[in-house]
Amino acid sequence: MVTKTHTKCIISPSFLFFLLTGLLVLLTGESRPPFACDPNNRVTSNLPFCQVNLPIKTRVRDLLGRLALQEKVRLLVNNAAAVPRLGIQGYEWWSEALHGVSDVGPGTKFLPTFLGATQFPQVITTASSFNDTLWEEIGQVVSNEARAMYNGGKAGLTFWSPNVNIFRDPRWGRGQETPGEDPALAARYAVRYVRGLQGNVGDRLKVAACCKHYTAYDLDNWNGVDRFHFNAKVSRQDLEDTYNVPFKACVLEGKVASVMCSYNQVNGKPTCADSNLLKNTIRGAWRLNGYIVSDCDSVGVMYTSQHYTATPEDAAAQSIKAGLDLDCGPHLAVYTEGAIKQGKLKEVDVDGALANTIAVQMRLGMFDGPRQPYANLKISDVCLGSSNQLALEAARQGIVLLDNRGHGPPLSTIRHRTVAVIGPNSDVTVTMIGNYAGIACGYTTPLQGIARYVKTIHQAGCSDVSCRGNQLIGPAEAAARQADATMLVMGLDQSIEAEARDRANILLPGHQQELISRVAKSSRGPCVLVIMSGGPVDITFAKRDPRITAIIWAGYPGQSGGTAIADILFGTTNPGGRLPMTWYPQEYLAKVPMTNMGMRADPAHNYPGRTYRFYKGPVVYPFGHGLSYTTFQHSIAQAPTALSVPMLSIHLENNNSTTLTNGVRVSHTKCSTLSTGLHIDVENTGTMDGTHTVMVFSSPPEGKWATHKQLVAFQKVHVAAGGLQRVALDLHVCKHLSVVDQFGIRRVPMGEHTLHIGDLKHSLAIKPTIEEIKY
Repeated sequence: MVTKTHTKCIISPSFLFFLLTGLLVLLTGESRPPFACDPNNRVTSNLPFCQVNLPIKTRVRDLLGRLALQEKVRLLVNNAAAVPRLGIQGYEWWSEALHGVSDVGPGTKFLPTFLGATQFPQVITTASSFNDTLWEEIGQVVSNEARAMYNGGKAGLTFWSPNVNIFRDPRWGRGQETPGEDPALAARYAVRYVRGLQGNVGDRLKVAACCKHYTAYDLDNWNGVDRFHFNAKVSRQDLEDTYNVPFKACVLEGKVASVMCSYNQVNGKPTCADSNLLKNTIRGAWRLNGYIVSDCDSVGVMYTSQHYTATPEDAAAQSIKAGLDLDCGPHLAVYTEGAIKQGKLKEVDVDGALANTIAVQMRLGMFDGPRQPYANLKISDVCLGSSNQLALEAARQGIVLLDNRGHGPPLSTIRHRTVAVIGPNSDVTVTMIGNYAGIACGYTTPLQGIARYVKTIHQAGCSDVSCRGNQLIGPAEAAARQADATMLVMGLDQSIEAEARDRANILLPGHQQELISRVAKSSRGPCVLVIMSGGPVDITFAKRDPRITAIIWAGYPGQSGGTAIADILFGTTNPGGRLPMTWYPQEYLAKVPMTNMGMRADPAHNYPGRTYRFYKGPVVYPFGHGLSYTTFQHSIAQAPTALSVPMLSIHLENNNSTTLTNGVRVSHTKCSTLSTGLHIDVENTGTMDGTHTVMVFSSPPEGKWATHKQLVAFQKVHVAAGGLQRVALDLHVCKHLSVVDQFGIRRVPMGEHTLHIGDLKHSLAIKPTIEEIKY
């Protein structure tokens, strides 16, 4: 039977109540009372820590001097206790905003005041846009809604997002939360999303972001090994050129207000008790202006699960002395005072930790009394039409066209008047927003999106994504035979991949492959396969099936995902997304235990390496892959052919030939002056307007250094059909053309570097120039 599905509005009818509630809040004047420094409290309002005209360091020092030890230790945990005698309320530090304000953490509650917030596509999908302007715009909307919810008394101001770990292994259940497998991409995402969240107006903060989980964290629960017990054995080389890259950028360029250390150990030490990782690197070398927080219960875990310390007091002492400022969990509140009494810790160490957390609260305006920054943001600023439109645009930009064999999309509303919409993800809502999400403003499912264009016939084909039976495949085949075109919406959800849930394989679950093949065979017209997932899936069978005319990866496309999928299917939107991770064949997994953290190939042990940077074997789809309904051509308009790297003669290593062989240490040259421009012309040679991502890779000189290429620059550009746009990209020699040696030292190799732009190659010679010391 042919049915026309009526669609839900993006703003659901329940928001009539939402708007009425907001009106009630405005009429009654209800607002959050001051966290501290209430002018009505004559005892505290005139104390120095409440004086906004004083430097924050002075205010922090004054407050610490007034706190008793028992009060201090209760401020070392996420549910920090109130200090009534000083007019300070309790505070919950744990809130989440991975891709929209979330209620995963206890610091945020939606109902009854707020019925939802804009839920953008999952990060892996947004990263596929390769559009850093979009990432910052999303951060700005999320922080507007976060501040509005704080002003309404329903959220905190410290949001433990984004997750910038490297998506190293395709089985990782949390890979969906990350920007993908490439460190340069993850670093750029981290910087722009953090800037959007924090505002970065002077030293003040709109909200405080947090880059997590530091470091080398990308295993949750695999083959009997869990994140609480895992010791990640990582070389200094991999730590420097892969795992730490996004965190370094987050602190140095994004000016993030917080970094979260992870559950796992790195080379035998829990990250939250490793002074080299925390105090020496984050706080020392990178000069974090903010606080370091543990993943939840990490401090307790190092005593109870890892047995790293002999006593719980040792765990408290070692983590604080290593540089930890805040414990997500109760451990520091319970055992810190005992650690001090046992002589394992000093009160001054606690003061140092609290100085960092309180300073962030002051930068947020929490000690400014009622004179709150962003006090104008309120319930009417949540779920704005413009915010919902941005969520839709993010989905459109992130969806990737993997294959298109012709006679498929874009579909025609004239030739394809009836579409069979089939699959366990064809009419889902919460699946589209992935994990670490909140309550959406409203949803448009894939079925509803298609129904806006044409008539639909709907069959689930499976009762859920696990697809344990094939009883529903017959009705799905019948639907495909009746329709002018068929869209299969398959894939995964949080029951298959999630936090604490790594996959055993990367195949489609259950009978999904059977459903796809049988429906494709039965389809009267074009058959389009849409995969909804966070991680990659081996769909080699579908690539080889000539009856499947197109394959689309939608990721987890957010609250408006159904509209975006339909817009791409019918050509209202020209797809331009690119894969931020490699899609491997299932056979790859047998050679790479999740517990092996090595990035580089080791042929002697039949280890093939990881990610496009080091793995050179067969793939289903490569990193950066993505098609369009039009065609583009590149040409190099302007590019340098040679660059000189100045270095002092004192830094020559034995002789010039050694320097040429080893490369110049970035610490031995003037990195700030070593940048150059690269201009690329992009021509749209097709008949449809479209967006194109210019991606520049570099590979170092052959010989000592591996010849693998790595992403160094990218930019998204819109080009009209038949038009041409020039893209200007910046290349920084120390950042983009450097490599890391086996000792973890970053160097710029001398010789012929090669830049790769699509099918183009461009040689760039780098040579040292010696400068004498001037006395």
